[in-house]
Amino acid sequence: MEREEQATPLISNLCERDDHDPEVSEEGNHNHGAGNVSRKEILEEVKKQLWLSGPLILASLLQYCIQIISVMFVGHLGELSLSGASMATSFASVTGFSLLMGMASALDTFCGQSYGAEQYHMLGIHMQRAMFVILLVSIPLSIIWANTKPILIFCGQQEDIAHVAGIYAQFMIPSLFAYGLLQCLNRFLQTQNIVFPVMLCSGIATLLHILLCWVLIFKCGLGTTGAALANNFSYWITVLLLAIYVKFSPSCAKTWTGFSKEALNNILTFFRLAIPSAVMVCLEMWSFEMMVLLSGLLPNPQLETSVLSICLNTAATVWMIPFGLSGAASTRVSNELGAGHPKLARLAVIVVVAVAVGEGIFVGIVLISIRNIWGYAYSNEIEVVKYVAVMLPLIATSNFLDGLQCVLSGIARGCGWQKIGAYINLGSYYLVGIPCAILFAFVLHIGGKGLWLGIICALTVQVFSLSTITIRSNWQQEAKKATDRVYDALYPADALS
Repeated sequence: MEREEQATPLISNLCERDDHDPEVSEEGNHNHGAGNVSRKEILEEVKKQLWLSGPLILASLLQYCIQIISVMFVGHLGELSLSGASMATSFASVTGFSLLMGMASALDTFCGQSYGAEQYHMLGIHMQRAMFVILLVSIPLSIIWANTKPILIFCGQQEDIAHVAGIYAQFMIPSLFAYGLLQCLNRFLQTQNIVFPVMLCSGIATLLHILLCWVLIFKCGLGTTGAALANNFSYWITVLLLAIYVKFSPSCAKTWTGFSKEALNNILTFFRLAIPSAVMVCLEMWSFEMMVLLSGLLPNPQLETSVLSICLNTAATVWMIPFGLSGAASTRVSNELGAGHPKLARLAVIVVVAVAVGEGIFVGIVLISIRNIWGYAYSNEIEVVKYVAVMLPLIATSNFLDGLQCVLSGIARGCGWQKIGAYINLGSYYLVGIPCAILFAFVLHIGGKGLWLGIICALTVQVFSLSTITIRSNWQQEAKKATDRVYDALYPADALS
């Protein structure tokens, strides 16, 4: 009875939209529910997306900096410590963080569309369900982290580096659980357009992290172990701050109504979206890590690996900008689809793609302008600096394409297209990108530039595929699918029957 009462506003609102919104009622509209939009609507959409993406960019960058700061502090302990911590950080990203972030991104669809449909209480249910599943998944992942040393040795890494990396990863296991919970809280708040608290809490935790690293690594003499412990404290501090905000903030009064057994229902439906979400993220991230491994097989591997690592760090840093835009895109699209507004959902798509194009061009010009001096930020070796200068135009090109695919992937999450996105990423990176990288680097002997050209080929296919699907989408149908998804969440038994 209670669920029927909760579903009544959803059904009545949709009926009202069907009666009054010509975009929903006219099946013959050749623009698939696009309609004409006014200048006021366009400006309002731009304002909403910039208001969302700005704090999201800073929050993502601050959370990303926690691991980077730890590695920077460890770098002052010696080359072996730096190599071990870097190896452990990369291993943790591949085997844990990327998977959990991907699974949590299913909330972009569930929470975003429920919020748009004004089924506010369901956001808390979806978040609890995601937290429960992610904590369960973190258990086998923690076992993998506990065996980091033998895994790295089996993969051919030097034993001394594997030993340091193994200790670092073992002491960082508590951060695995915190990271998963943090991603759920991020999505829960983001889909409600609550982004400034996320940025503020991330900023506080990052500032404390600098102090923690200094105290634990140098003052307490814990070395690399201290850096791993600092990661744990910082991630858990962020989780605690956000949890306190969700519990006591009036902004979350409707969406967080306390713990509920209902979160244990419909877990299978969550998995159906969470698994392709994780695959979509992991396939892309793993391909970039594979480029580093392949660079070690090139002639002069020390130079190639060093330069490619600089390129990846540079690309990852500037990627935070389109990543913030991606979060804004998934939020705006999912909210409008859940609310039954296909015209505004399509407008959100157009605006975010236009912003991504402008951002990509601007960042590309900056990267090309600083190409001759950027290498000095990482090395004083002239050979490295010159090689980086040659690579930066390629990085600028890949950043432009990566920005487009990033926001298109955000649109896909907002619509619930994660399964399609997973297939596209599989084909783009593993059927096109990596084979092209091997061809350019080892057959045509272009070296590290060839590896990066392979990435550009993958991004080109990815952008073309996602663009084609987005352009051909029927936004009326997507709004109806969002309605069905919200309705199924209200009636788990119906969803499984």
